Amino acid sequence: MNSSTKEQIRIARKSPAYWRITFDNPPLNVMGPQFVQEFRAIRDELEEDEDVKVVVFESDVDGFFLNHSDFRAKLEDLTGMPQGPTGLEAWPDILVRLTHAPFVSVALIRGRATGNGSELALACDMSFASREKAILSQWEVGVGLVAGGGPMARLPRLIGRARALEVLLTSDDMRGDLAEAYGYVNRSLPDAELDAYVDALAKRIATFDKWAISNTKRLVNAASLPPEVEIRAGWDACMKSIARPAAQERLKAFFELGFHQLGDAEDRMGAYLNRLGSS
Repeated sequence: MNSSTKEQIRIARKSPAYWRITFDNPPLNVMGPQFVQEFRAIRDELEEDEDVKVVVFESDVDGFFLNHSDFRAKLEDLTGMPQGPTGLEAWPDILVRLTHAPFVSVALIRGRATGNGSELALACDMSFASREKAILSQWEVGVGLVAGGGPMARLPRLIGRARALEVLLTSDDMRGDLAEAYGYVNRSLPDAELDAYVDALAKRIATFDKWAISNTKRLVNAASLPPEVEIRAGWDACMKSIARPAAQERLKAFFELGFHQLGDAEDRMGAYLNRLGSS
């Protein structure tokens, strides 16, 4: 990364055992190649640190936890990154390694968690959402795409087949209270209480023995995670879907409605997807 380029992710070490990772790519917190490169480096740093026990992911961009991919960036800058240790491409590799990590990962969701943000929340061990401000969605089908970060593999195991299909196929926005009712997040809390709750939870876990944490998580993973072949299949389908003329036409129409810029189309993405018509 060029030294003159503003970093999009920050680390705050509250203690050797407790880290906070903050996303800061205004105005929309989209995920582009630079974000993935930075996240990959932080993931490597976490993996090498023997003291860290709990990591909280949060955002410093008002209205957005982590948003969809950056469709103004060159796709080859993302797809050209070398595969990670799992053998998966860069983004799904990050998510799978996070899920298997010996520390606890927590998503603190305030604002929109669409596409990549939803995928990150699903890969985390726990997620807590602002009742008033959190919005979760997998928007991809609405523009003719297939999601690439594993929600087809993770969501059915988390919330059941029918609800997973509802989330994926309607491409609609889901507020924090309904996300909690579905099991999409652990719980939603009043926005004024969210930070204190997550901080107290993280500090509590950080006082416990790491061997017990990591082995308990390992055994839960063995009973609950999808095989990595399912994650790879989703990524492959995503890459194929991007090149489809129908998807390119719908993305173009969405850009004309205000996609990828501050405003109503990004704030109410689920409602705007209805305006793209049929193909």
